[in-house]
Amino acid sequence: MTVGPHGGPFTGRLGWGSHPALLVVDMVRAYTEPDGPFALPEPGPALAACATLVDAARAAGRPVVWTVVRYSRDLADAGLFVRKVPALAVFAEGAAGGWGEIAPPLAPDPGETLVVKQYASAFLGTSLAPRLVTAGIDTLVVCGVSTSGCVRASATDALSAGFRPMVVRDACADRSAALHESNLADLDAKYADVVSLEDALARL
Repeated sequence: MTVGPHGGPFTGRLGWGSHPALLVVDMVRAYTEPDGPFALPEPGPALAACATLVDAARAAGRPVVWTVVRYSRDLADAGLFVRKVPALAVFAEGAAGGWGEIAPPLAPDPGETLVVKQYASAFLGTSLAPRLVTAGIDTLVVCGVSTSGCVRASATDALSAGFRPMVVRDACADRSAALHESNLADLDAKYADVVSLEDALARL
């Protein structure tokens, strides 16, 4: 077994369960468009990989769950997060630009779960965990943006909630390759299994 940067104690694997769902984290226009307030340098490959995962999950009859960040018009539900990151105000109700919309070519199908959240994790203050439990889900295939932010927080909380998070390396993106890789290494050591797109497609 390959020993990562955290050393021998951090080489465990969660492994796949038998009932996976796909979680698409915050893949919205604010990150994918060149003039977006949170524009990533190269979102295209991750966006394409997410689309491939969505198609595979639907074809296999696996649940697809989407997340977006959304606030009230007065930002009363944004807490200290919007003070720390004022640009989050673009996700307020009625804000110009439509930056919180799911990025094309992605689009939720009717009946797929859309989790509206106010913080980084898809689990904090939402009904995601009981929804997954009720559906019999034991494994969460995680893709989206950003690797160091909402992907990491959601994967970490998935583990805490009793799900096996599988973070798809090729289907996540961040503001630099260094941020992307360092956070994947940390996730793989402590909180999730980082897997390839090919492995995720085969398992879905």
